[in-house]
Amino acid sequence: MTARRLLPLVAGLVAALTLTACGSDDTSSASGDDAWSYTSANGDTITLDHKPKRIIASAAEAAGLMAFGIKPVGIYYAQGEDWEPGLQGKDLSGIKVIGKEWGKIDAEAAAALKPDLIVADWWPAQKEYQGFEEGADAASMKVRKLAPVIGANQQGSLLEVVEWYEGFAQSMDVDTESTKYASDKKAFDQAKADFRAAVKARPDVSALAVSPADDLLYVAVPKYSTSLTDFKAWGLDVVVPDSPKADFPYWEYLSWEKADKYQADLLMLDDRGYENTIKTGERQPTWDKIKAAKAREYTPWPGYWIHTYADYTEQLTTLTAAVEKADANLA
Repeated sequence: MTARRLLPLVAGLVAALTLTACGSDDTSSASGDDAWSYTSANGDTITLDHKPKRIIASAAEAAGLMAFGIKPVGIYYAQGEDWEPGLQGKDLSGIKVIGKEWGKIDAEAAAALKPDLIVADWWPAQKEYQGFEEGADAASMKVRKLAPVIGANQQGSLLEVVEWYEGFAQSMDVDTESTKYASDKKAFDQAKADFRAAVKARPDVSALAVSPADDLLYVAVPKYSTSLTDFKAWGLDVVVPDSPKADFPYWEYLSWEKADKYQADLLMLDDRGYENTIKTGERQPTWDKIKAAKAREYTPWPGYWIHTYADYTEQLTTLTAAVEKADANLA
């Protein structure tokens, strides 16, 4: 299981990772036959005798590659194409989809793509790469053996996740300092500065990150959320739940009868399927016992999917505006 797998977008479904073959038809990612190496989040250095040309990637990770012109030949989703925020509006032509449901990857289709590398983030709490955690079916696990697996660290800083993909692109001889890419980084730096200024000006504003499902309210644990780790480091008062699930510490599970255990001035809602997330919460009779919910003080929370400077800038700008107008007296 992964934190992404536990998406209460569909009650009882644990969402997260996926796999599919991806290759690069972009000349910046497939030029030359020089030896190539790059270090994965678990400390392993992957070395090939050529730059990878046929990459399999999980959907969110594919967005990180495509931000630098590295287009995969195949991807695998957690819950289908419409669900992955990072790939919305992207040109997915020529990319083979080999999985639309967590834990179910078409191993034959993946093998036919002849991958030389698999890009999937590393989840330290489970000590496994995305899509290959405990619970994936046997056929999916065969995909892991098709090529070396490499990915960013999904515990710690989200900015470091984005920077890992920038470094990957540099290893593939992409000129990340060119205007095409540097402008996204510059915009992010400004968004980060604006966010830090906003939380410094509003030190009394607190935030609670949740993902509501029909059966439970999932409260995010900042230590296991890269975005919340950054927000806290940059000054936002994010509520830290005191009883994470022992074997899945990304969340504390609350019954709806105990939905008001934690209070905050701003409710950060898992934005994978944001409108449905709001509707799911508002269907619950105890939703309004959460003061920020009753006041409809909502803002999107980017739960585990961001891999690019552009997406991070957009989400951080939205959160900054929410902090600036939040009622600091709710909690």
